[in-house]
Amino acid sequence: QVQLVESGGGLVHAGGSLRLSCATSGLSFSTYALGWFRQAPGKEREFVAVVKRNGGSTLYADSVKGRFTLSRDTAKNTFYLQMDNLKPEDTAVYYCNADRNFGALTTMTFQGSWGQGTLVTVSS
Repeated sequence: QVQLVESGGGLVHAGGSLRLSCATSGLSFSTYALGWFRQAPGKEREFVAVVKRNGGSTLYADSVKGRFTLSRDTAKNTFYLQMDNLKPEDTAVYYCNADRNFGALTTMTFQGSWGQGTLVTVSS
């Protein structure tokens, strides 16, 4: 059974940095695409960044490109979202997820469920 648990959220001032972690079990990074998503207050959940299986290319949302970096640690079965130069509009609950289908993960049309997420609050 695939399980993912997010952590690392918190309160940070604009311009600051945070690193989110997603601890996984029941899946292999060689066969699953891995992704980060977020849901801001009053808005729908949106895609942030997804990496193809086996360390392939990473796709980022335009709003975070150049500021956020998705990385993986295969030995720890954990992947990360390094968030730099944070802005108040980055305030959201952040979720991680995984699917064998990169396209389905990017468009959030996969069949998996969502975890609790981790809250990131950026003050101005």
